[in-house]
Amino acid sequence: MNELTERLGKVQIKLPNEKVRVGKKGQRPLPESYKRNTKKEQLVLLYAENFRRQFVQLYRDRKPLYLAPKNDCNVEKFVCTTIRPTQLPYKELYDVDGCAEFVADYVNYQLLENPVELPQKMRSPFSVLHEQQGNCFEYSMLLCSLLIGNGYDAYCVSGYASREVSVMDESRDVCPLLEERKEEVVTAETKKSRKYTVKPPKDMNSKFIRKMEARAVAEDAKAAQRLKEEEEARQEELVEPKRDKFHGLRVHSWVLILHGKREVPESFFIESSTGRIHPLQYDGYLGIESLWNNENYWVNMQDCTDGVKSLNYDLGDAAQWEYIYPSLDKPVLLLPEDQLAADEFTEEADTGLDEDILDMPSSWVEELELSHNDLQSRCPQGKKTILYKKAKLEKFAEYLNHDGLVCLLKVYKDYQLKDVLEVRQWFKHRKDKLTSRQLDKTTNTVIEQFAQGRSRYLKEHKYSTDSEGLVEMRTLTFFSKVRVDGLEKRVETPTELTEHYVDRSDFLYYFSVEFGGKGLCSSDNQRPIMKMTERYHRNPDKPASEDVAERVFNLADDKYQLMYHLEDNKIVANNRDMAKPTAVCTPKEGVVMALSTDMTHAFQVDPNASDPKQLQLFELLTDLMAAEEQRALDVRSIEQETADILQTRQCEEQSTVLEVSVYDTTRNDTAKTQRLKMEQKQQEEEQARKEMQLDYLAPFLAQIGDPETLTYDKAVMVKDNCLRDLKQRLIDMANVIQSRFEKETQELQRKQSWYQQNQTTLSKEQEEDYLSFCSEAMFRIHILEERLNRHKTEAPEKYKAMERRLVADPRLSKV
Repeated sequence: MNELTERLGKVQIKLPNEKVRVGKKGQRPLPESYKRNTKKEQLVLLYAENFRRQFVQLYRDRKPLYLAPKNDCNVEKFVCTTIRPTQLPYKELYDVDGCAEFVADYVNYQLLENPVELPQKMRSPFSVLHEQQGNCFEYSMLLCSLLIGNGYDAYCVSGYASREVSVMDESRDVCPLLEERKEEVVTAETKKSRKYTVKPPKDMNSKFIRKMEARAVAEDAKAAQRLKEEEEARQEELVEPKRDKFHGLRVHSWVLILHGKREVPESFFIESSTGRIHPLQYDGYLGIESLWNNENYWVNMQDCTDGVKSLNYDLGDAAQWEYIYPSLDKPVLLLPEDQLAADEFTEEADTGLDEDILDMPSSWVEELELSHNDLQSRCPQGKKTILYKKAKLEKFAEYLNHDGLVCLLKVYKDYQLKDVLEVRQWFKHRKDKLTSRQLDKTTNTVIEQFAQGRSRYLKEHKYSTDSEGLVEMRTLTFFSKVRVDGLEKRVETPTELTEHYVDRSDFLYYFSVEFGGKGLCSSDNQRPIMKMTERYHRNPDKPASEDVAERVFNLADDKYQLMYHLEDNKIVANNRDMAKPTAVCTPKEGVVMALSTDMTHAFQVDPNASDPKQLQLFELLTDLMAAEEQRALDVRSIEQETADILQTRQCEEQSTVLEVSVYDTTRNDTAKTQRLKMEQKQQEEEQARKEMQLDYLAPFLAQIGDPETLTYDKAVMVKDNCLRDLKQRLIDMANVIQSRFEKETQELQRKQSWYQQNQTTLSKEQEEDYLSFCSEAMFRIHILEERLNRHKTEAPEKYKAMERRLVADPRLSKV
């Protein structure tokens, strides 16, 4: 025994030194398709190897083709079969932008071991998605699988790229979120010049002096722009990277999208590592060796001296793209002299040639899967940082930050990323509906964007502060279509308040207030109102001479100004100025308004128009005074609403609350707690029900308080009660069956008596109904009789069985 132990102690094992790549979810068992090739896959590999040998023989100066790298299990797999077209069940991953951004954020980028050599191993897209890491080729295969699954004409490209592209260095690129979108230039309609117009007064200033001043301003602006460009060029020279010794030799992979499918208007490239879309003339890509999808493999036969700018992507042109398999969906472009021979060969090819063509086998990769939690995590470890030119972008997983922050962009003044100029934030799932916030530190301006659903329908909140932190201007933009008053925008400064409306029934579209004090609205110290102005659109139901276009309440001077709309074929409009009358106290009538003719002045375009009567002017003045009073109250309501919005925003920022969908049971604490309580209650009820069914003495023990042990008297009482209860139940059951039997018998007798009385007058249908009723009644009576007889036979046996169980029950052992 000791010798055996000693000899076994000398046996030692050594694990193989093999690096096992474990992702965030650990190792997983691989299916058999990863470990071996089917006969069809072996035939495809032989076909590809034959093509490779012929290609090497004909083009000895070309780099080797990327045809069959090894997979996760070190088994050679054809690259076309590595693509696994999959459509994931999420609307965020249905278009190009969503898929590209997801792959770039979700997977960690790994550099190639040798930047100028093709990788010898390529893991499956499922493994890349599972482990969240991969190189440029694995990025492209994963992205191409998603795009083809969504219906795009996508291809993986094997070629050459610049150093910045191959190492995913975006520090010299402008952040995509900062790229200015091309705004459509709307040409203003030129007003038609009328024949009879008032000529403007002559300009007595010297045109030469004005021209020289404009020239000086333009030269100063040009000089400032030139200095700015020189400074930027100098800064770029300081950060200019060193010359790349591998320029033009760095191997890289990206994705090509051809136009046609999914209504794609023109072809473009997608850099899979960053998710950015580039045109076909992008100078970051220096050449293409080959490209492939899940159906075929194409080799580029065009010259790439100028990069990819002059390449033609007509894959059906065999002179420019050499394909491996003839069974492709691209139309083949033939030379003119070969067209006749092709037409003669078409009939023979259609008869039986397709049977001998080797088609592409199905993918050996598992179907791609992604949980909703993984989709919301977006980035490995929930966070990712990208450096751009004078900018830094940080992306976060949803629900990672307590304030709902999912994206943070900082713009800097220098290349060293020290002096911050602008900060932009994007949010999700906030209860206050805040979607983004932008802070411009040069102008101290903050812009907050909101989604629909707030109580006061706020869409945007923009404000700017001075050096002391006091608000200089505040702009509130609302969702005007859901507001009753049609308010679209409110602009407020220390001395003025302006509101803009749309689609109002009273045609009001502009309202402004001028204040006499300083500082923005405050409920404690109200600013004095100096002037109020209203502007209205044209009301087609009124004549232009009576339709008010602008109404001004000058509270400082106690005056009113009315400007009417311009009539057709007129160059000026009617207007009227009225002074606010003073109150006069009389002993008979009390306080009255003193109105005189010199208190109103008017201008009428039509000299033949009659002047309004004194009563009409008095009614107009009364309406203006009432409107002035109402408008003053509206101003205070506006100030109070703004103060309430600001107070609400302050409370929301102090205690941020995130919304969780009721269907998200993993994060919804309320729903989760309620569900756990319901499950626990259901389990307790089920357990109690089982215990009640098993313990036949539970009801009788409960009557005496459920004691742990029973005395002789209590045991006898429990036994007697149990037997008495069983006996009573058996008797009650027999009585129920007996009563039902008697009821059915009486009903049959009553029906038979009715038949004896009316059998001579019954129709054939009534006789058939009677016979059917008698048959069913006899059947029920027979069943009840059998049940009653069986119950009488089984009842004594049940009683004896209960007696035996009670005798054997340990709780009644003292009996």
